Amino acid sequence: MIELRNISKSFGANVILNDVSIAVVPGEFMTFLGPSGSGKTTALRIISGFEQPDDGSVFLGERDITAEPAFKRDINQIFQSYALFPHLTVVENIAFGLKVRRLPETEMRRKVQKAIESVSLSGTEKRYPAQLSGGERQRVAIARAMVCEPKVLLLDEPLSALDAKLQEQMKIELKALQQRLGITFIYVTHDQDHALSLSDRIAVMNHGRIEQIGTPTEIYHHPQTRFVASFVGDTNLLDAEVVGQNGHVTFRLEGGLLLDADIQGDVPSGAAKLSLRPEKVRLRRQKSDGLNSFRCRVESSVFRGALQIVHVRTAGGLRLQTLQAIETITQPAFESGEDVFCSVASADITLLTQN
Repeated sequence: MIELRNISKSFGANVILNDVSIAVVPGEFMTFLGPSGSGKTTALRIISGFEQPDDGSVFLGERDITAEPAFKRDINQIFQSYALFPHLTVVENIAFGLKVRRLPETEMRRKVQKAIESVSLSGTEKRYPAQLSGGERQRVAIARAMVCEPKVLLLDEPLSALDAKLQEQMKIELKALQQRLGITFIYVTHDQDHALSLSDRIAVMNHGRIEQIGTPTEIYHHPQTRFVASFVGDTNLLDAEVVGQNGHVTFRLEGGLLLDADIQGDVPSGAAKLSLRPEKVRLRRQKSDGLNSFRCRVESSVFRGALQIVHVRTAGGLRLQTLQAIETITQPAFESGEDVFCSVASADITLLTQN
């Protein structure tokens, strides 16, 4: 549906996008995820036509739209501030784009009413933006963008102005709406949780480049680079050395600790970088059998309701962050100074294949 081919963009000496290529398939919920300055919003503005690339092309289906102005593209955008007209009612805001296109009055009313019903805004038609909640204003912005029946809908941090509880509610509504309408969504955010819970695929961006593109499961469980591993969720980044390959790849970590990992293909000998998610390190008070079980001491712990963040250190000095589920009220918490046993499944160790 949308394809960026070798897009580059600079503002003065600042390189914002550097040879970026992304293909978004029809009906997909694609998220551009990255920190501030990664180039994700600039990529969105190039797709919408509000910015022109220095190099590269933008395609909508088979059509090269690189030089087309924004108003000629079958693309609508929802901005972070929603950009609603404060002096217009809900109906008037939603109908604005159709009026610009000079649709007949009866057809315009039908489309507006359908859009209002699709985002559950019935009963608010005569209200002004100041009389709406944050969630209702967001839904007006979505309805206004959808009513013109775009092929692609662009969303630039649309949930950032909402409180945490409303964000959770709107995430569910937004995903359900996209699935019901079948419109291609391209969503920009720096929030990893939003990206993981909403997306069909995620493009992780950093310093104007694509670090990795994949499903939320692939991005989280199989990061390819140090940046992806550390930016998407928490992780333990471990310097290691490959010391053996016999069914498993054996790595030597700080302090001489040996870990066996299930990794497909040949792994070059020498230095390596590993990612180990905190929830994959299991703590027990009794030693468990099997691979990758070793003794540690609890250095600190933080209570997080249903979870406990526990930092441990091995006898050789390796420090690990772990995340433990608190399954019952009576379950004793891990305390500082306590000796425990860590175990790690060999399938849960990820070898980072790029810097």
